[in-house]
Amino acid sequence: MAVSAWLPGNQASDLPSAQPEFWYANKLTWAVIARVDGTAYNLFGVPDPESDSQSATVVSGNFTSTHSYFTLTAGDATITLDFFSPVSPTNYRRQSMPFSYLTVTASGNDGATPSVQVYSDIDDTWTGQSESTTFTQQTAGDTTVYQIRNDNQVPYGELNEMAQWGYSVWGARADSHQTGSPSTVRGQFISNGTLTNSTEAWSTGAVAGLAFDLGTVSSATSAVYAIGYIRELAINYRGDPWTPYYRAYNPNWAGALNHFIDVHDDSVTESESVDAQVQSIGEASGGSNYTAILELSVRQIYGGIDIVIDNSTLDTTKPFATIKEISSNGNANTVDIIFPTFPFFYMFNPEFIKLLLDPMMTYLATDAYPQPYVIHDMGAHYPNLTGHDDGLDEAMPIEQCGNLQVLALAYQKATGDTSYTEQYADLFKKYADYLVDNGLYPVNQLSANDGIGAFTNMTNLGVKAAVGLAAYGELTSQSNYTDLGRSFADQIYGTNTNGDGLGTEISDSTNASFFTLTYQDPTYFMVFNNYPDRLFNLSVFPDESYTALSDFYPTVRQPAGVALEGAIQWAKTDWQIWVAAVSEADTQTMFVDDLYAYIANGKNTAPFADRYFSDGDDVGTAGENFRARPTLGGHFAIAALKQGVLASS
Repeated sequence: MAVSAWLPGNQASDLPSAQPEFWYANKLTWAVIARVDGTAYNLFGVPDPESDSQSATVVSGNFTSTHSYFTLTAGDATITLDFFSPVSPTNYRRQSMPFSYLTVTASGNDGATPSVQVYSDIDDTWTGQSESTTFTQQTAGDTTVYQIRNDNQVPYGELNEMAQWGYSVWGARADSHQTGSPSTVRGQFISNGTLTNSTEAWSTGAVAGLAFDLGTVSSATSAVYAIGYIRELAINYRGDPWTPYYRAYNPNWAGALNHFIDVHDDSVTESESVDAQVQSIGEASGGSNYTAILELSVRQIYGGIDIVIDNSTLDTTKPFATIKEISSNGNANTVDIIFPTFPFFYMFNPEFIKLLLDPMMTYLATDAYPQPYVIHDMGAHYPNLTGHDDGLDEAMPIEQCGNLQVLALAYQKATGDTSYTEQYADLFKKYADYLVDNGLYPVNQLSANDGIGAFTNMTNLGVKAAVGLAAYGELTSQSNYTDLGRSFADQIYGTNTNGDGLGTEISDSTNASFFTLTYQDPTYFMVFNNYPDRLFNLSVFPDESYTALSDFYPTVRQPAGVALEGAIQWAKTDWQIWVAAVSEADTQTMFVDDLYAYIANGKNTAPFADRYFSDGDDVGTAGENFRARPTLGGHFAIAALKQGVLASS
């Protein structure tokens, strides 16, 4: 799981005094200062500046899928800060490294050749527990590295969502280093442009500083820093520790950080390819607004994911991908979190869908889970993937049985690999038969959108069952299951103009059918479970149903977009884009533009929330406790439908 450091949007214009935050809004110390021709300029993260320093001037900020750039002027220098989170869809060694880069680049203005030194520091706020911490400093290769850990380690425990085991790491191929109080260490740099290479006794609030002397600069000259958080025993899988994938190659923490700096240039090259790819598919699939949505989504998708291997064997041939249900409840490998995320992985690396399912499928094959349907998650509290031998997970029987069939089909369709379906043939059949027996008339139960409560005969679950059965039929070449899915669909939808389906009513505005929240209920529901029908050409629901729904949604649009269902005032961005993907062009544009307007309205300071208020007093603001979630992979639904699996995958 990567570093999670965010800058609230309302602080970007005053970058020198801005303070980054963990996704849960925990304050983090991360200062960046430059000395230009002897004058110190605060560039970032210095809310309490030293008296003999001044703020640089913010010129601009922009972002790509993997980089956030800020440009400032400081005296005769232009300085760019590049906060870079590598995204490597198919290189698991690189993707599993829990580090990010900060590159500070200076150049002279208008022919000037200023003398520039660069400084940055962090403190124990990165450990999540600043009351009692310890630091270690050493050298790995040419890299000065620091480790900061809290003294009260709680294996697999969290406090305010931050890991309470493991340690922060910080390093650079710097010219000098120093630890001590912020005023001492920063003061030393401000006065002298260099640090003392000393290590004062560590105490709460102390900083670890690293400084570069870039010399006299005219063209761009850079300093590269690396920051991260290492959990060597990252995951508790049924009582056994699993460790990050990269540790098969770099078991030592200092060596790992040194390697990360070694591969900086390669990582940048790869990031440029990923950035260009995302931009290209965004523009081709939905234009500039859609592109911005995708670019803001990519890092967040990976921010909740670990790639791990068995710590006892370090066997890289059998990795797991684990995913945290960030902010909503912290469950581990929740199936209905993997489900909305899958369009991204379907495009960029379909094997990753299997890696996300593997921890669950391995567990279900043991028969330790006593329920007749698919488990909801692999553990109530990440990173504990301990299963639910008592069967007391949050039950979503139809939801998860349908999700599994669709996810398996996504993997099989994209890769051509049938071995996964064959390996777990008994499980897939068991859960398909559960849909046969229980899918058309769902008893009172929750769905993925558990925030709206449990319902009997929920239309979207009936649709899930229909599509799930067709997916299983396609997986196994058993047309009788596909036919049964289509039979369910015929009964749920009925005819387009009569509203005689179990889950449809006639719209007064369009005189055509729309899907309801529950059977025989006039309240609409923004049904999204038909998206895989179109993605995989299953022909479960008739073409006219998609046209009718495309015409219907603009008639129920609220001030900031279409709400998930007619009785509420909030929307879900992942499902909006799933629905947009199967809508006609004008309606698709409406959904995309509404989502773009939400992320660009300046009302939100938290990481991209996939739930927001579409109406009411809080219109346009993020829903409480829905932030930084990996479900933004669903935003790639339009691109996945239009462009399919990328050739490089």
